[in-house]
Amino acid sequence: MAAQLTCHGSILLLCLSILLRGATAGAHNSSHDDFLQPHNAARAEVGVRKLQWNATLAAYARRHAERRKLEGCKMAHSRGPYGENIFWGSAGRRRWTAADYDCARNACKRKRVCGHYTQVVWARTRRLGCASVTCDGGGGTFIVCSYDPPGNVRGKAPYPGCGDGQSVAAVFVA
Repeated sequence: MAAQLTCHGSILLLCLSILLRGATAGAHNSSHDDFLQPHNAARAEVGVRKLQWNATLAAYARRHAERRKLEGCKMAHSRGPYGENIFWGSAGRRRWTAADYDCARNACKRKRVCGHYTQVVWARTRRLGCASVTCDGGGGTFIVCSYDPPGNVRGKAPYPGCGDGQSVAAVFVA
């Protein structure tokens, strides 16, 4: 069954199409470019430097994804030293929309979540590593991306030109 996505806005990554592209190919068959290219496309939209693939981060993400698989692919962050986005889904069963970030206010739009997006475009982040696992019993796919240095620093804007950089009206939780 093909993955079905509904995307709103121009933020290609936040529909998590990169993640589903890797997921539909199978957990261990994803290329790092399946993750890296869409991240860098989103970053290019806001004028920040491209991320580089990092094998250490990818190994960290792989270990966390494998632990999640052993626990039924329940959504849980690693609580490690890196920035992190996690995703769970299955082809044809869910619709994913772009996160809503208001750059002028440096905040999530009302009743929206934007921490996934702000981590992706965080200007100081330089390295990325991701992994995916297929959950047992047709339970979908769990995917994790790790970022270094981490983003979503309270009180800071993700990239130059957003907000006043002094305060953040929303708590960024991925």
